[in-house]
Amino acid sequence: MLDLIAAKREGRAHAPDELAFIADAAAKGTVPDYQLSAWLMAVCLNGMSEKETAGLTGAMARSGAQLDFSRIAKPKADKHSTGGVGDGISLALAPLAAACGLCVPMMSGRGLGHTGGTLDKLESIPGFKVRLSPEAVLAQCESAGVCLFGQSEALAPADRKLYALRDATSTVASLPLIVASILSKKLCEGLDALVIDLKAGSGAIFKTAKEAEALGRALVKTAGLLGLKSAALMTAMEQPLGRYVGNALEVRQAVEVLRGETSAPDYRECLLALGGWMLHLSGLAKTPEAGAERMQAAIDSGEGFKRLKLIAQKQGGDAAALDNLDLLPKASSSRVVTAPRAGFVTALDARKVGRAAVFLGAGRDFAEETLDYGAGLRLEKKVGDRVAAGETLAVLYSSDDARLRAGEAEFLSAAAIGARRPRRAPVVLKVIRGR
Repeated sequence: MLDLIAAKREGRAHAPDELAFIADAAAKGTVPDYQLSAWLMAVCLNGMSEKETAGLTGAMARSGAQLDFSRIAKPKADKHSTGGVGDGISLALAPLAAACGLCVPMMSGRGLGHTGGTLDKLESIPGFKVRLSPEAVLAQCESAGVCLFGQSEALAPADRKLYALRDATSTVASLPLIVASILSKKLCEGLDALVIDLKAGSGAIFKTAKEAEALGRALVKTAGLLGLKSAALMTAMEQPLGRYVGNALEVRQAVEVLRGETSAPDYRECLLALGGWMLHLSGLAKTPEAGAERMQAAIDSGEGFKRLKLIAQKQGGDAAALDNLDLLPKASSSRVVTAPRAGFVTALDARKVGRAAVFLGAGRDFAEETLDYGAGLRLEKKVGDRVAAGETLAVLYSSDDARLRAGEAEFLSAAAIGARRPRRAPVVLKVIRGR
């Protein structure tokens, strides 16, 4: 390991067997954390070639168990989001994709900081279980065509170790390490296709389109080198997606969209674009546009919503709470935030709105923090909407009055009202297609 640290410190490239050694050592704990940390810093400073990045990604994916879906004849596809605010797309996308004929083993994570996590949103459905064995994931994909689950200790254990060390050593921002972390978990699923929702804007990891595009190109290039079809859709995250921010509230958003409601056109546009590409890359639609039409048909027929209820039933959740949304967790208190003057909403800073949700109890600043599943915000106005003085901008929910006050102050700092209507920005900014 000392030789490998020195090699990367001096900017030399690693051979495939050296990368396999590092991944295996991280997974099994056969190298001290301080040596792995030194190597991570060397990578962060000196980078990796495309070939090295692919080699590390594959080695990390092989460091643990593999999900074998070979006995399922359907194409296997998944989606990864780089994280945003109000980004509960997976809750609607997974059942829709399954209703359209895909096998969807969707491995997801928890929220931390201002971005939410799919697992937390699912667990706001009473009884819903996200910790499943590989055998249970396979069985559910066979019977229901879809499973929404969290990373187990058996899957990509090298990523679990290296991610924790990156977080502790300020090496999170390394592009090759980000790519390897994202794709290693997806490669464990035995996918035929992967669609990446690449968020760009104030509420995203990457604030600028240039930074986001660099990650997107690295992801699709690496996926291609490893034999995985992919596309990255750069989507806007200057303001929250949809009308709700918070765990049970975002379940409500997904249900409303699957029932055909149209009050969140940006959410629907993002959903159909990602779904269209999933079907196209998997060979079930000639074009992404044709795939999006199939997704819309699954909404119109109610098949997507039926599949969401089936997922809840299979994973121990109370499906009745999806039929009657009043059965979802609710915060005990609420507060209406009104516009101080008339005009147009010119900004709704996604990061600040996400921080407001954390203050309200919907998110966490550290991994062990307890969530209030009913906390969050309902956005009555989005950027470009006209507003009268005293009209409701948002309704905030929390079970703690002090949290409500803190959330209100942060939300007010996120919203701006001006005299002129701003131009509406597109939801999908760019598509980066793998070769």
